Order: sequence, then structure tokens, then C-alpha cells
Amino acid sequence: MIYALLGAVIAALVIKIIVMKKAARDISSQYAEKLSAETNTLIALDTVDKDMKRLASEINTSLKKLREEHNRYVCGDAELKAAITNISHDLRTPLTAICGYLEVMKKSELPEQTAKYLEIINGRAELMKQLTEELFRYSVVLSSDGNEETEELSVNRVLEDCIMGYYAAFTEKGIVPEIDLTEEKVVRVGNKNNLARTFNNLMNNALKYSDGDLFISLSAEGEIVFSNTAAGLTRLQVERLFDRFYTVREARNSTGLGLSIARTFVEQMNGSITAELSGNRLIIRIKL
Repeated sequence: MIYALLGAVIAALVIKIIVMKKAARDISSQYAEKLSAETNTLIALDTVDKDMKRLASEINTSLKKLREEHNRYVCGDAELKAAITNISHDLRTPLTAICGYLEVMKKSELPEQTAKYLEIINGRAELMKQLTEELFRYSVVLSSDGNEETEELSVNRVLEDCIMGYYAAFTEKGIVPEIDLTEEKVVRVGNKNNLARTFNNLMNNALKYSDGDLFISLSAEGEIVFSNTAAGLTRLQVERLFDRFYTVREARNSTGLGLSIARTFVEQMNGSITAELSGNRLIIRIKL
């Protein structure tokens, strides 16, 4: 009798364990499905086990909250993108008109003091125009679906052309870039303009933050490194360099969008871009 009772208890426990394991597998697979798919359905269990039902119910509660937060994020992000686009469009027209009238006034005979003030106003207006154009270009990047025309391109050639385009600006600031590019041709599939824009943004970043030097390298494996001394930067600032609209205090004439755009373009090529501070050197590394 005792053996029969023990056997029944063991059999019941084995059945319960089997049922719970099946329910756990169902919860796991459905949970992964709910996270990866755009769906409002919740986890459904075909079990009589109260504990597993309670677990599924608690997970469903968390899923609902997560979905609500996700929807708020998506709506907020969409509103932000629309606001950026509208603001950039609204600012471009009056700024273009202002710059046009300033050019007309500069051709007139004006007192020396007035001409001096006019030159200052013109400089500030041009700066605002540049920042507005950057904001507009970012709105174009945001609205893009990432399906731009792609081709096989030589990373070496694109990088070389960008370096040559910035060489005069570097020289004017007293920076002589140290360049180490592999002789082996590095070919990747991507959008040539977007890759060039990425390199240009990184070199523009070097112009802002470099303390007088710049090292650029390209390896045969497709790793591009931009490195320069930047004693004024902190690790916290470097960690946020790719955040949109983030600027360090020294970069007042910037929207904080250049590196954010660079990250978007690199990720569209299935690559990665990171920044780190080693000693007092800022190192930005791209892997394509």
C-alpha cells in the first residue's frame, strides 16, 4: 500500500513537472515572438497549473507596459522628426532672404563703423544658415528609408578624396594629418555620398576638437581610425558624442548632429562606429 501511494505521488510529480516544463517552453517561445513582432496579442497558455498561469499573467502585464512605452517613444520620435523638418524649412527661407539683403547692403557705400557691424551681422547670419542647412540635411536623413542606391566602392578612394578636400582647412589650423592607408584595395557595398559624408563629418569633428594633430588610418580589413589629441574632452562627453543634438560646451557653433548622422550612415552599411578616450586622445573607430 505504501509503495503504491509513493508511486502515485511520484507519478503525479512527474506529470506536474512535464506540464510545467511545457508551459515554460510555451511562455518562452511566445514571449520572444511578442517582442520581435508588432502585435498586441498576449501570451496564452493551455494549462491548469495556477503558478504558470500567474507567471504568464505577470509577464503579460509587463508586456502591456512595455508596449505602451514603445508606442509613446515611436509617437514622440515621429513628432520630433516632423518638428525638425518643419523648423528647418521655416528657417531656411527667411535666412536666405536676410543673407541676400546683407549682400546688397555690403555693395553700398557705408560708414566704416556701419560696415564693421554689417560684417559681424553677415558672419552670424552665415553661421545660422550653415546650422540650418545641417538641421535640414539631418531631417532628410531621418525621413530616408535607408534604401539609397548602393554600389561597390573603393573605401580607399573615398577616404583619400575627403582628406584632400579638408587638407587646406587642416593646414590653416596648423594641423598636418598623419595618414596610414593600406595599399590593398578595400571594397565595400554602400552609398558613396553617404560614406563621403561620414568621413567629412569626422574630419570636421577633428577640426573642432583636435589640439593640433590628427591621425587617420585604413586597414586591409576595412577598419578606419580617426585619432587626435583632445585634452578638453572627458569620458562622459565621449560616451555621448553620437547622441543627436549633443554638443560639448566648446562646440557652440554646432547642432550636435554630425556624428549622429555618421553613425546612421555607417549602420546602414552594416558597420559599426565607436568612440573612446585613451589618455588625452580621442579615438573614433569605424569597422566596415
